[in-house]
Amino acid sequence: MISFNVPPVVGNELKYIEQAIGNHKICGDGEFTKKCSAWMEEKTGTAKALLTTSCTHATEMAALLADIQPGDEVVMPSFTFVSTADAFVLRGAKVKFVDIRPDTMNIDETLIEDAITDKTKAIVPVHYAGVGCEMDTIMDIARKHHLLVIEDAAQGVMSSYKGKALGTIGDYGCYSFHETKNYSMGEGGALLIKDPDMIERAEIVREKGTNRSKFFRGQIDKYTWVDAGSSYLPSELNAAYLWAQLEQADMVNDNRLKSWNLYKELLTPIAEKEYITLPYIPEECTHNAHMFYIKTKNLEERSALISYLKENGVLAVFHYIPLHGAPAGQKYGEFIGEDKYTTRESERLVRLPMYYNLSEEDITYVAELISRFYAR
Repeated sequence: MISFNVPPVVGNELKYIEQAIGNHKICGDGEFTKKCSAWMEEKTGTAKALLTTSCTHATEMAALLADIQPGDEVVMPSFTFVSTADAFVLRGAKVKFVDIRPDTMNIDETLIEDAITDKTKAIVPVHYAGVGCEMDTIMDIARKHHLLVIEDAAQGVMSSYKGKALGTIGDYGCYSFHETKNYSMGEGGALLIKDPDMIERAEIVREKGTNRSKFFRGQIDKYTWVDAGSSYLPSELNAAYLWAQLEQADMVNDNRLKSWNLYKELLTPIAEKEYITLPYIPEECTHNAHMFYIKTKNLEERSALISYLKENGVLAVFHYIPLHGAPAGQKYGEFIGEDKYTTRESERLVRLPMYYNLSEEDITYVAELISRFYAR
């Protein structure tokens, strides 16, 4: 069976985990956590990157730092993972869902203003498949209405929009290092902070509401509880695993792009016959080959294709069920405007096997199976 995902392993993971154990420092903010944070800051140009226990927690931190209060509203696409909405729902906010663009599966930037009211506090663009949203327009809207922008860049590590790293364009950016992502620590994430003035509070929120980080830097002689917060520090063991991959991030990225490009090359003839639709990458976006998806004609055809692939030893999957149709989505959110593309396009999408060191032979086999399916 060709798996849908295999968590990345580049070679030094166990060595670094052993080093962390040998350092007698396996809780958060040790040597490897610092290395991962420094790498992100250097690579993206963000003012501060804080490693977290998940992208969910990074988004929760962003909601806390954005001072989201009960009755506030946030605008986001419905085609996203539940965590994007949960972080704000936990703060008492109402979610305003808007439709997506069918080409990138990202939020339709032209519909955002229709969802803005005097209660709106933030816009939350989701960079689907590591392909950037139309951020210039989104930032213009945010400035016009005095709103914060919190980027869900869970899938966007090593991706950029007009040369700017995803996650660094808005006020906050949230990364994921879950086992399904290009770089993994099992469970983990990071919060990117644009405004240097917000760094100290972010450190406090992340350290259970204490100024412990300042204490360890020798800036104060004792630490105490100074704000509301929680425990968002990942284990040093997880950070050690992640560091092995980040120090070889370009190699991993090149490997995935090679696989992505091979899929595109092999599946283009089928797309030209209009059996399937291939991913679209806008000219201003540099993507990270996070996923390779195709779109079938409809839900029925997608189900048949997934079954056919599985029968022939290939695990392909569909993706998000739009949040506005879920029970909690109806309780905590509202879809603004027409659901022209969100449901329709989500029902067509199939994610193909995609991971570091996926073999050319396996990619060729998957493409042959898809070709055979449509030849029938």
